[in-house]
Amino acid sequence: MTQNETTTEAISLLQDLGLQEYEARCFIALNKLPMGTAKEIHEISDVPRTRVYDAIRVLESQGLVEVQHSSPQQYRAVNITEATQILRQKYNERIDTLETYLENTDVETSDDDDQVQEIWSLTGHEAIESRTLQLIDEAETEIVLLVVDESVLSEALHAHIEQATTREPSIVLGGKTDAITDALETQLPSSRVFETGLEWLTGPEQDSEVAISRILLVDRETLLIGSYYPNSGTDRQEQAVFAKGLQNGVVVLLRRLVTAGLATIEDPGK
Repeated sequence: MTQNETTTEAISLLQDLGLQEYEARCFIALNKLPMGTAKEIHEISDVPRTRVYDAIRVLESQGLVEVQHSSPQQYRAVNITEATQILRQKYNERIDTLETYLENTDVETSDDDDQVQEIWSLTGHEAIESRTLQLIDEAETEIVLLVVDESVLSEALHAHIEQATTREPSIVLGGKTDAITDALETQLPSSRVFETGLEWLTGPEQDSEVAISRILLVDRETLLIGSYYPNSGTDRQEQAVFAKGLQNGVVVLLRRLVTAGLATIEDPGK
C-alpha cells in the first residue's frame, strides 16, 4: 500500500469513527508534523485554510490536538496511544448509547407471533459466526453442531461451547474429517465428538457447486446452515439460512434428517 493509499484509508477510518472529513485530514496532517501552523496544515491536508481553524477547534475540544498560543499559533496531535484511546472510548460510548436506544424501542407484537415461520438469510463469515455464538449462548437443552469446513473452528467457538457446558445442555459435535474431529476433541474434551456420516447432505466435494460449511441445531427448534461456493477462488464468502420455530417445516425436516445420522440422539418429532 502506497503512502497516499495509507493516508486515504486512515482518513476514511477516522470518518467512520465520527470525525468530519476536514477534521480527519487535519489530524492526519498533524501526525506527519512535530507541530504546525494553520498554513502548514493547509498545505499538507488540502483543507481550505479558513476551515483549518474550525477543524482544529473541534479536534482540540475532543482532546486530539494541543494548541500553543504563540504567534502564529502552533498545533500538534496528541501521541498515537492517547489518540486511539480517546477514539476507542468515543466509539464504545456511541455503541452503548445505541444499545440503550434500541433496548428502549417499543416493538409491535401480534397475536400470530407464535405461528410465524421464520426463515432468514445471513451473509459473511463474521455475521454467521456471531449468530452461531449467540445461538450457542442461548441454548437450554441441546446443541448439535456439525463442522464441515475447518475455517468454522475458532477460539471464540471453542470458548462459547466450553461456557455452554456449565449450563449442562446435551452437546454433540460432529466433524466432516478426522482433522476436524481431532481438533474438536482436543479443544473440547468434555463434549461428545463424532465423525459425521452425512455425505448425502454435503455431497462429493468434486461435484459440489455449493458446499456446506456448518450445521447448527439448538434445542430442536432453531437451525442454522452455512454454505459457500468452493469454486469461487479466494472470494469464498460464506452464506447461511437461519430458521426458527418448533413447527417450522424447514426445521422439522432438517432436524429429522440431521438427527437420523446421529445414533446417540433421538428425535422427539418422529
